[in-house]
Amino acid sequence: MAANHTIHGGDHRHLAWDNSTPPAMTVAPGDIVQFDDLDATSGQLSAQSTVDDIRAMDFSLINPIAGPVYVDGAEPGDALKVTLLEFEPNDWAWTAIVPGFGLLADDFPEAALHIWSYDNTFDNPGMYGDDARVPMKPFCGTIGVAPGEAGAFSTVPPTSSGGNMDIRDLSAGTELYLPVSVPGALFSIGDSHCAQGDGEVCGTAIESPLGAVVKFELSKGENLKFPRFVTPGPVTRHLDGKGYEVTTGIGPDLMEASKDAVRGMIDRLGASRGLSPERAYMLCSVCADMRISEIVDTPNWVVSCYLPRIVFE
Repeated sequence: MAANHTIHGGDHRHLAWDNSTPPAMTVAPGDIVQFDDLDATSGQLSAQSTVDDIRAMDFSLINPIAGPVYVDGAEPGDALKVTLLEFEPNDWAWTAIVPGFGLLADDFPEAALHIWSYDNTFDNPGMYGDDARVPMKPFCGTIGVAPGEAGAFSTVPPTSSGGNMDIRDLSAGTELYLPVSVPGALFSIGDSHCAQGDGEVCGTAIESPLGAVVKFELSKGENLKFPRFVTPGPVTRHLDGKGYEVTTGIGPDLMEASKDAVRGMIDRLGASRGLSPERAYMLCSVCADMRISEIVDTPNWVVSCYLPRIVFE
């Protein structure tokens, strides 16, 4: 679908949510904007990168966002409706274990890196070496609007205004509604992914510099407290075909149960597929889904890690 406007991520990149940041452009409800050159590292990694580049990364440049876009007529109390129309591929991506980051940071203190190549479309799975083939489902991990509070806020944690939510179902066709806190909403987007499992457990997905095309509309007076979204159809069918390997964690703390479920899957992939712990951990991050299976039978809750068997076919 033809865009009314284009924003180049490299030219309009910022590293904080701040309602005093001047807008990159002003658009009208109904307008379509194409965001080019979205990237999660401010250009610090390339298809030729090695694990040394992970160790040397400047983390003050991580998770830049492109924008902001001022939407005419958006007022506090409205919802900004963002329809995600399409994503434009590159031909390379990366997944990494970053020391000190991720669900199992204490278990994996050393850096690791996998560089993916894919065929300049999202039609075919990405190759995880000889170990697995991961179907593509592009989306942007960071998508949101400026907060109502004054000041600069990190783009790393999500907030009630959206941000780094890493919801893999914010893919093409989805309609996202964001609570507007300032005039114009001041929308920004970044952290483009080719695919991710629910939970992004190692802290990175299949990260790739992509383009995104979105349409802006307003839902007046919704008074949302948090973002909501509507998907155009099933959200897991692209992975369902061969069933799942599932491991669980059980206990009184959801975070610890989540860690135990992932540890169980790492052990399972080592025993059944011969994957090293590091490669198993990164594979879980890009395609395994974390689910709260039970949260009512006090004092213990159940978290499950679902890894699609189709990636090995």
